[in-house]
Amino acid sequence: MRAEPLTATIGAELFDVSLADAARDDALFGGIKELLLKYKVLFLRDQAISRADHVAFASRFGALEDHPVAGSDPDHPGLVRIYKDLDSPPEHYENAWHCDATWRDSPPMGCVLRCIEGPAVGGDTIWVNMAKAYADLPEHIKAQIEGLYARHSIEATFGANMPIEQRHALKARFPDAEHPVVRTHPETGEKVLFVSGFATHFTNFHTPANVHYGQDYAPGAGQLLAWLIGRAAIPEYQVRWRWTPNSVAIWDNRCTQHYAVQDYWPAVRKMERAGIIGDKPF
Repeated sequence: MRAEPLTATIGAELFDVSLADAARDDALFGGIKELLLKYKVLFLRDQAISRADHVAFASRFGALEDHPVAGSDPDHPGLVRIYKDLDSPPEHYENAWHCDATWRDSPPMGCVLRCIEGPAVGGDTIWVNMAKAYADLPEHIKAQIEGLYARHSIEATFGANMPIEQRHALKARFPDAEHPVVRTHPETGEKVLFVSGFATHFTNFHTPANVHYGQDYAPGAGQLLAWLIGRAAIPEYQVRWRWTPNSVAIWDNRCTQHYAVQDYWPAVRKMERAGIIGDKPF
């Protein structure tokens, strides 16, 4: 197995390795995990593996999670089918910078995503290094956001297009989560900017140190949150991947965000994702 970096900041492509083999080989899996911590997202092509192999490999990282809206394959729990075609509903959740499922108290540790079918051109996905995004913040911004928490909501995203009763039921099932604006990666110790498209507002900004007049909080806090979320759009922190059938991405959800480019309609795009249960950010 060899790894070739794709940018100076994030991402590497792996060669001469099968994820089906890695699912059953401790040393091979250990090598992939080490590379994941280094590059934050790994890419492979020509992985003609079964759904069972897909699930078996992802499960080496930890237990898999279901998705409350998308559901999962009935024969392979934890394998979510993200199929987009002419009959797909009009919701657009993927084409925003986001870290998966931060509306959970314990968001996913990472994901393994495989392309089943895709457009001839278009439908790329972009990942961004949010540890680098934090490291490059001005020192006065780092000081300002130290100790801040933000609320993350499934109701305001997946629930927004639902009838009000259904939306409220979704929130009752998954109450808004609260996470630190800057989290610490539990394995590398890196500081990570941890706000994205699921973050709605700061929960402890309204203090005498930050708010002297009303506009300091509204819209001041909202402008700061939007600016922080916008750090993900900086190209120097990104890697962009063009999908082909049987290509795979493995990413560390604790220190990255991603954006699925929706420029391919009316072409079909079929993806299958295994999300790995994570721990509570600190």
